[in-house]
Amino acid sequence: MDQIFSAADIGSAIQSALAPVFLLTAIAGLLNVLVHRLSRVVDRARHLEANAAGFAADKRRIAIDDLAVLAKRMAPANWAIALCTMAALLVCLVVALLFLEQLVGGRLDVVVALMFIAATMLLTGGLMLFLWEVQLALRSVRVRAALLLEERI
Repeated sequence: MDQIFSAADIGSAIQSALAPVFLLTAIAGLLNVLVHRLSRVVDRARHLEANAAGFAADKRRIAIDDLAVLAKRMAPANWAIALCTMAALLVCLVVALLFLEQLVGGRLDVVVALMFIAATMLLTGGLMLFLWEVQLALRSVRVRAALLLEERI
């Protein structure tokens, strides 16, 4: 049976698709961090919701304030996960198109470039939302530390 593709064609396709695969690995690591942060926020919110009724009035107020901050943190974390996942899907399509282009000999340069640019923009949006979520978390810790210092005085 005749070979459809030569070993050189397959090797060339693998070489051209290698850089986006490294980007895909980096996005996977970022998604791992994002999902872990979101799961911790959700777990903390569930804990506070389950126990807030048993708290004294002053601690219940603090728990409700914490729940408000956690709710604010969930939205950007969720959107960051969505954008980074879409970026990863586009990178997968870029890899597939690069293989097709090499093996079939088509001219998909413009499509591949536009998809890669779109993936980069989605990843940038996801990183910006991640930064926003981290800032929200840090701001709430600073406020809590300031309240504790006021109580000590």
